[in-house]
Amino acid sequence: MTDFHVSLDGRGDLADRIYRQLLAAILDGRLRAGERLPPSRELAQRLAVSRNTVTVAYDRLTAEGFLVGRVGAGTFVGDVAPGQAEARAAPSGTGIRPRELWRTLRTPSSTSDAPPRYDFRVGTPDARLFPLQVWRRLLARELRHTTLDAFNYGDPAGHAGLRAAIARHVGVSRSVRSGAEDVLVTQGAQQALDLIGRVLVEPGEVVAVEEPGYWPARLLFQSLGARVAGVPVDGEGLDVSAIPDAARLVYTTPSHQFPTGTAMSLARRTALLDWARRRDAVIVEDDYDSEFRFGDRPLEPLQSLDTAGRVLYVGSFSKTLLPMLRLGFVIAPASLRTALRTAKQLSDWHGELPAQAALARFIADGLLGRQVRRASRIYAARHELIVTTLHTEFADLLDLTPSAAGLHLCARLRQGVSLDFELARRRGVAAEDLAAYCGEQPAQRGLVLGYGAIEVDQIPEGLRLLHTCLARA
Repeated sequence: MTDFHVSLDGRGDLADRIYRQLLAAILDGRLRAGERLPPSRELAQRLAVSRNTVTVAYDRLTAEGFLVGRVGAGTFVGDVAPGQAEARAAPSGTGIRPRELWRTLRTPSSTSDAPPRYDFRVGTPDARLFPLQVWRRLLARELRHTTLDAFNYGDPAGHAGLRAAIARHVGVSRSVRSGAEDVLVTQGAQQALDLIGRVLVEPGEVVAVEEPGYWPARLLFQSLGARVAGVPVDGEGLDVSAIPDAARLVYTTPSHQFPTGTAMSLARRTALLDWARRRDAVIVEDDYDSEFRFGDRPLEPLQSLDTAGRVLYVGSFSKTLLPMLRLGFVIAPASLRTALRTAKQLSDWHGELPAQAALARFIADGLLGRQVRRASRIYAARHELIVTTLHTEFADLLDLTPSAAGLHLCARLRQGVSLDFELARRRGVAAEDLAAYCGEQPAQRGLVLGYGAIEVDQIPEGLRLLHTCLARA
């Protein structure tokens, strides 16, 4: 039975007002065909009117075909003929405007279209590798064993077991120094960046980001009122000497620079830490895609080299598991612990605790490590095939940036070479323009190829079609 709102404020015939509000709800889709209405006696009691008043409204709608009475069952919404239903929308609010910033900020539009045949999009892991049955079992177990008392508001920092599991996991796999009390669970890495920005960035302050770099971070800091400055990236990573003197915060992806794939050299890491200490600044280390490595020894995270408490370490499980889960974390110096917890509570209080508890068990049982090892073998084969093909078939067109980790590769177009991305899309190939990750002008020319979502046997044909979209001037 459907409960719906009827207002009888004001003057006029009560039965007519009930009729018109029910009719409007049917026409705009709030009441749908087949839904059962409250009995006339019950609705009359709720509205404090006579039963006859409600009956008159019901009878009128029934006579017009909008309601159907079924003996012994009740009154139901009838089938509304095509074209009768009207779209319902909120008032236009033409007199209300967002802040000027929000009239200029634009993010790439999401799409519900079917994925392209040859999917080289960036940041998309292979959902087919996710152990769905295991996850269902762990989640069901948490829901089964959770008492009603536990369904109240929780700790803004997140599930205690997950915080401890994350501290152990990144301590073993990445040498990150932390305890459970240093971990704040977030809804993905993006929320971690949002909380950091809220706590540390004053409007008008300078935030330095990599150029090219992760555009969601750039736009996020802009939305918080920061003046965002792009810092060039070269073969050793972020150029520390080019960071503006006024920068209060530096956002970087040192282990697998996004999108070039370059790893920041140890000399640059040391220089960046020294810069932050001298400038009384903060470094946000996004350890993007660091779990998947196909060669080279991983360098130490900035956080593990930091002795002055200048680094906030951000990670997520969007690539190792699924983006849909929205599970990430930030590990911060103790001096920021209270402020970040407060910001989290004011933002959304906490995330989905049963899922956090299931992930804690997933990590503790060694399933995350097993998942990363399995996925790494599959991604490594795709990585190797793309690298080999680009070196042989595209050698005179592209310069591939060396990368031994992550789920994407970056290549720059050689002088006089162009790539028609729209033509590639029409031929079923989705690749990404390096220019989309540039905040400064002129934008850099190149392409970024993700291999998280494409099967290895699709790669040769996808790259062949992409080759046909490259041209020399």
